[in-house]
Amino acid sequence: MSSARRPLLTATAAGTLLGALWFVPSAHASQDAPARTGTSESTATQVTQQAKALSEATSEATGDATQLADTGGPDTTPYVVGGTLFLAVGSGFVVYSVRRERLGF
Repeated sequence: MSSARRPLLTATAAGTLLGALWFVPSAHASQDAPARTGTSESTATQVTQQAKALSEATSEATGDATQLADTGGPDTTPYVVGGTLFLAVGSGFVVYSVRRERLGF
């Protein structure tokens, strides 16, 4: 590969990465319509009662005493191991390229 194509390939790779990141959804929680400001207590009470009934029905059906939304945290071990592995491989590539550059190949 000629050295004249390297900047073009680097720019293409960077543009592709930025283009792909453009489509990653953001984590901002926004709403399209304005928030309702006058909810009655009877509606809130009714929703609370429905949530309690659903929780009780779920715990009776599964046979455990787990409450609604009492699921615990996700297991992040694979993500930590994978991220560490990719970081090590990337660092290895950087060290290899710097070493190769200093040797003059």
